[in-house]
Amino acid sequence: DRASYQLMSSGETKGVFQLESSGMQQLFKDLQPDAFEDIVAAVALYRPGPLGTGMVDDFVQRKHGRIKVAYPDPCLEPVLKDTYGVIVYQEQVMEIARTMAGYTLGGADLLRRAMGKKKAEGMAKQRQTFVDGAVGRGHTAENAGKIFDLVDYFAGYGFNKSHSAAYALITYQTAYLKAHFPVEFVCATLSAD
Repeated sequence: DRASYQLMSSGETKGVFQLESSGMQQLFKDLQPDAFEDIVAAVALYRPGPLGTGMVDDFVQRKHGRIKVAYPDPCLEPVLKDTYGVIVYQEQVMEIARTMAGYTLGGADLLRRAMGKKKAEGMAKQRQTFVDGAVGRGHTAENAGKIFDLVDYFAGYGFNKSHSAAYALITYQTAYLKAHFPVEFVCATLSAD
């Protein structure tokens, strides 16, 4: 609904779930979301880790075409297209492992968990499995190693997409109510406080 997206983009989001802080208001003014996926990604990105890495600005700049969308490897475009080539979600980390290195779903989940724990021994084993799998699928060992390092870096900041989507749904619903029923929305918000 256009009015809901306009409201979120305006920064006039007091009372809108997840969008009350000045930082989140600024992110949505910069982002100018026009699709539900943008809200899901913004909720996942607005955390201390991603904010400190420049990922958030990269995401916004790529969305608006100010920075060219680039993928670590052409085979990863379907995995990263919705997030403009930025690894945002834990599910993307798992899908990269499946697509590039032939991991099973269970193996990809083990990789995700190992990356979250950052144990050197487990990571060395996972790196070898990833590189071997990627080489077996026609990639060079050098490129596979670079992508593993990139995935490992982003995995530390990755957020669970299903969790973010649930939050984003409530964000959208409260923005919708504020955009279409502002008097009732403000009254309900005041009486809730």
